[in-house]
Amino acid sequence: MPIFFLFFLTPIFLQAQGDLNQGADKTDKTDKKENGEVKYPQFQLKGLLQARYLESFGDNVDVLGTQHSTGDATQSSFDIKRMRVGLNTKLSETTEIVILVNLADFKSDTKGKVLENAYGKYTFNKYIALTGGQFRPAFGIEELVPVDIIKSFDFSNQYYEFGKNGWTSFQIGASATGAFDIGKIPVNYAVSVINGNGKNQEMDKDNGKQFSSRWVFGLSKEYEINLGLNGGFGKVFKEDVFAIGADFTSDFKLTDKLSFDLQIEYKQGTNHNLYYSLPVESRTDNVADYQMRGIYFLPNFRYTVNYQKLTALELSCRYETFDPSYKINSNVRTTYTPMVSLEFGKSYTGRIEMGFEIDRFDKSIPDTSTYNDNLFLIQLQLRI
Repeated sequence: MPIFFLFFLTPIFLQAQGDLNQGADKTDKTDKKENGEVKYPQFQLKGLLQARYLESFGDNVDVLGTQHSTGDATQSSFDIKRMRVGLNTKLSETTEIVILVNLADFKSDTKGKVLENAYGKYTFNKYIALTGGQFRPAFGIEELVPVDIIKSFDFSNQYYEFGKNGWTSFQIGASATGAFDIGKIPVNYAVSVINGNGKNQEMDKDNGKQFSSRWVFGLSKEYEINLGLNGGFGKVFKEDVFAIGADFTSDFKLTDKLSFDLQIEYKQGTNHNLYYSLPVESRTDNVADYQMRGIYFLPNFRYTVNYQKLTALELSCRYETFDPSYKINSNVRTTYTPMVSLEFGKSYTGRIEMGFEIDRFDKSIPDTSTYNDNLFLIQLQLRI
């Protein structure tokens, strides 16, 4: 069935490819007056479709990762992972507004979902720009990369867990970003203050705020070697919380057509989301006893093909270990994500991806999503 699905999608995908490229060309044009002056406002429409076929080979584990001791589990399904529509509007050379919604969120309870980006940004110069609204605060590699151009099926486990704790994913607040040089080393920075209780919330859950900062140092322009350092602190229900992280990226050109890039990222912090989800009688008195940590390695080989509509072939395999509470009731989750990707068009305009998400826990818990699983995926991606 999975192989049949792949061949079934290919001709449809190739037909759609031309339309997407045409649309992308239109959005790249800059409106100008007859005298050559740039005309504002400028609008750029963006879109993303990620359609999937999923098949679980786990022991009575459904396609969403939950184990069913009764054996009544849905182990194969088609799914729309994301259907995003976005609009970037430049009001002037320095001011822009960004809106992004995920229409696929309507398939389940929409509370706290659907609206993703909703922010305004004012750029003074290359040294400082101010952002306010709902956005993804910079706190690691994945926060700065759209999900449609990452080298794997989805973001890492640590990304989503730190998002639940207010450091990553879409948050409401304000941020200052910019770039400068220290000698010959380029530096990018971001400083953010956010509510820390996720997107589309009526108000902050308490009076505490979470402060975070990210610094990226360009160590080699030739090999695109960058070192990122992240740190954050704040208060949640009057309790002190923190998060730290470090990451490394590189991109080596091995031959004219073959390149190798690598991402490594480590994060550690207070898991206050877990702490406050537990009954008072079953947790300790100190939120600092509940700390999460994780690390992942994501190597990726890219071979440029440029044959008819096929642009490139990519092979990757992310290895990740994550523990949501390594001090108390530790249960390490190890995830392997091997994937092959066919790219069509430029900048991942179209992709067909196939591979596995293999989860292994130190302790599998029946009737929960904390259970060993082997999930097979085929994903079709189209973007403008």
